Amino acid sequence: MPTIAVDKSDLWDRLGREYTTEEFDQLCFDYGLELDEDTTTEVEEAIKKGLPAERPQLKIEIPANRYDLLCIEGIARALRIYLGKDHATPYKLVLPLGGDSQLLSVTVSPDTGKIRPYFAGAILRNIKFTKRSYDSFIDLQDKLHQNICRRRQLVAIGTHDLDTLAPPFRYEARPPRNINFTPLNKDKKYAAEELMTIYESDKQMSKYLHIIKDSPVYPIIYDSKDVVLSMPPIINSEHSKITLNTRNVFIDVTATDQTKLAIVVNVISTMFSEYCDEPFTIEPVRIVYPDGTTKITPDISTTHFTARTSYINACTWHFARFSRPSISSESSDLLEVDVPCTRPDIMHECDIMEDAAIAYGFNNLPKTFPSTNTVAQALPVSKISDVVRREWAQAGWIEVLPFILCSHEENFAWLNRVDDGSYVVKIANPKTLEFQVVRTALLPGLLKTVRENRSHPLPIRIFETSDVVFKDTSLERQAKNVRHAAAVCCNRTAGFEVVHGILDRMMQILEVPRISASDSKATHGYYLKEKTDPTFFPGRAATIYYRTATAFSESDSKSTLSKVANELKQAFTRSSDDNAIGVLGILHPTVLENFEIGFPCSALELDLEPFKREVQPVWINP
Repeated sequence: MPTIAVDKSDLWDRLGREYTTEEFDQLCFDYGLELDEDTTTEVEEAIKKGLPAERPQLKIEIPANRYDLLCIEGIARALRIYLGKDHATPYKLVLPLGGDSQLLSVTVSPDTGKIRPYFAGAILRNIKFTKRSYDSFIDLQDKLHQNICRRRQLVAIGTHDLDTLAPPFRYEARPPRNINFTPLNKDKKYAAEELMTIYESDKQMSKYLHIIKDSPVYPIIYDSKDVVLSMPPIINSEHSKITLNTRNVFIDVTATDQTKLAIVVNVISTMFSEYCDEPFTIEPVRIVYPDGTTKITPDISTTHFTARTSYINACTWHFARFSRPSISSESSDLLEVDVPCTRPDIMHECDIMEDAAIAYGFNNLPKTFPSTNTVAQALPVSKISDVVRREWAQAGWIEVLPFILCSHEENFAWLNRVDDGSYVVKIANPKTLEFQVVRTALLPGLLKTVRENRSHPLPIRIFETSDVVFKDTSLERQAKNVRHAAAVCCNRTAGFEVVHGILDRMMQILEVPRISASDSKATHGYYLKEKTDPTFFPGRAATIYYRTATAFSESDSKSTLSKVANELKQAFTRSSDDNAIGVLGILHPTVLENFEIGFPCSALELDLEPFKREVQPVWINP
């Protein structure tokens, strides 16, 4: 969740009183925020030492979906309403003196559809900035860019001194060689292609270049005199730079997502409309799209919801009767709710219920004992995992937790395995090459861990007990999770006996005896059988077979003739009821080379699912 820093003294002035740290911490907690830090003590200590220090700040953690709380203006406004000091803020659109015909217009070019098709705008008239409000204005843009705008990939915000520009404006997309302007904080003009090269070495700007760099056209905004306002989402123009003396602010918002576009333009304009001569007023902008349709932005109208008081009361165990004018005349159970444009997080009746509970106070809700209760217990496979995890850790092995996603090469080619396409779950649109498939084995993650820790002293002994995923068309979700356990030992010698020993210890704790593959009379146990596996060194690999006791439980009740027949079958077919549950061996040199490991390794991986038992019913006092 984002954390914002607000001036402590400024916030107290806005709230109308001073709070102790404990009081404000409780207020934040009641409202659903979290006070992360109060820097008062640090500032006082710096002042005592004669060091330069800023004014004391409060660092507050904000829910990720509360974009209206990303600045001090929004926090103060919300807390005053929560404390009953203010009513809901009356935002309104105000037309220019000439009426609707005098609205500032922005014409969108058809070519913008190739790169960033959506545009919105707003104007804040007769605004008065102070140093702190100006800094807050810039900081809110940055917070929105990092949050809902997804680092400007979905939405980008530009702010301009309207008095330096000549409306109407044009939003176009041109080849970069045809774009020339003086960017923000520069003193000469550059072509767009030059800017891309210059900003590659800029720590701040280089993070956004990839958004449009490979596009044949770049988005650009012009006024009627062909003066550039902005090249979103990269940089604004120096010509229209806002300052503390700016009186009229034009806000441009470009996007690839229309829903987020509307949210951002509403938040940025409403939060700072309080600094206009007539507070909370916004001048709209007319957007003319290529198909001839027009749209007035921002749309600050409220969103209408209907909630049931019975639902709210049932969820909060609060049975007080609602007696508000907003109750529907058709039914006393219906509550008509108008949600302001600054609350896009309200999307359902349950969100209204949550806000009602916050307003009433969670601590004020009646405390009742649930009418029913349940007794939880761990899943059988989780119990097995905990046993294995504890024993292997006590044996001196270190547990690791790699990612469950990996690259296709790591899962197959680097292990000398072939993907037949029948069992691996692939990511449809992987963000990076490192996260292409859901792992089908734990070995890639363990070997990557060894690689990243190869500077540590030997031996490196690590293990993991976690899930792998396989396709399963018989299931509704088309895939299944399987719990595996795996271990890798890296040392100057292969150490096959080490992983063999850790397997034996696990089986001993699980009470699974070691048996012979040819022992047809043994009803329960495990044994090893040599196998050829390209992941492992030739002649240095074995399959782990597990014979379950349940495989013979039914034959115990059969006739003597059936028992004899079963023994003959076991003798001739050799372990027809035995399951191959894993493999262990010395890893092949090419596998070690693929993972850049310079020392021999032995590895073990097996399925834990066959060891789980049925969950025992929990006794409950009726």
